[in-house]
Amino acid sequence: MAKSIHSMIRVLDEARSVEFYRRAFGLDVADRLDFETFTLVYLSNAESEFELELTVNKGRTEPYALGDGYGHLAVSVSDLDAEHARVSALGLNPNKIVEFNRDGTMIARFFFITDPDGYKIEVLQRQGRFQ
Repeated sequence: MAKSIHSMIRVLDEARSVEFYRRAFGLDVADRLDFETFTLVYLSNAESEFELELTVNKGRTEPYALGDGYGHLAVSVSDLDAEHARVSALGLNPNKIVEFNRDGTMIARFFFITDPDGYKIEVLQRQGRFQ
């Protein structure tokens, strides 16, 4: 069976993105591979083996067009309300908390936050299938 190991996004400013993901989600640099025309930065934390790979193309000055195909990354937290308050206090401007219900049953509680390059990250309360 295949095992998911990372997701890659292209970012404009390495330091800005690394700082955002550290502050927002406790992700730290696990590895950094520097090449002539680009740098790969792998971010992770103790919660999961899954990594976020940031690709920084050297010399790029224009923001990336995310297009209409990008959806979002998702993370889960044990206390959604506390996490929302924490990232709000950091000035990271999360969207409001949403409850997604079907037939009177809560499917998910979540909010979205946007990184410096415009990528959306869904932050879900750990419950049901969102562990």
